[in-house]
Amino acid sequence: MSVITGIGVTSPNGFGTDDYWAATLNGESGIDRVTRFDPSGYPVRLAGEVPDFKPADFLPGRLVPQTDQMTRLALVAMDWAVADAEVDLSTIPEDQVGIVTGNSVGGLEFSQRELEKMWSMGSKHVSAYLSFAWFYAANTGQISIRHSLRGPGGVLTGYVGGLDAVAHARRYVRDGVPLVVSGAIDSVMCPLGWVIEMTTGRVSAHPDPDQAYLPFDAAASGYVPGEGGAILIVEDAAEAR
Repeated sequence: MSVITGIGVTSPNGFGTDDYWAATLNGESGIDRVTRFDPSGYPVRLAGEVPDFKPADFLPGRLVPQTDQMTRLALVAMDWAVADAEVDLSTIPEDQVGIVTGNSVGGLEFSQRELEKMWSMGSKHVSAYLSFAWFYAANTGQISIRHSLRGPGGVLTGYVGGLDAVAHARRYVRDGVPLVVSGAIDSVMCPLGWVIEMTTGRVSAHPDPDQAYLPFDAAASGYVPGEGGAILIVEDAAEAR
């Protein structure tokens, strides 16, 4: 049997699991006008941004310039999930810890910034880290590298990738892996990401943050893009005990 023993959340309405849960219980939304770029030229101007996130406060300096926002959020959530599970990964053989995460489109902010450099200044000004920071599997890869996780792994794409990732984690545990890192983190807060989202035709263009996203309501007008997500520690129940 699989059990979830740890969770780390980075979300627009709560940076950290406790803050997120308190906001959820109180019905507090994280939706507001986009701040990381000027959305005035787009029909959709609201989003759920993780507020006041300073990567250097949580991550080693060498990691910050080589990662996109989505991966930085994933690495922080991973640290919190491990702490919440009270597990010492160093006590488990490296090939006995798996990782499978979900991601929809990859590191778009990093991609847009570096491609703009290429167009305006030339290819010599493009960061070498673009070669992997854009990749939708970057979260799985960077978590694996940072924590020396060399068990079975993978990444699931699409808007339900997080749910699929948890299902795959359960399968890994069922097949004998004692601990699997799972969950999903995304971020599309840049013009490139915005255009991609709007091609779905399902993004809410409602100007009121309190009315833009009303799931399961007769007044629903679509979804609102958001960033963040959760990393989970999935364990075999007997191993966890």
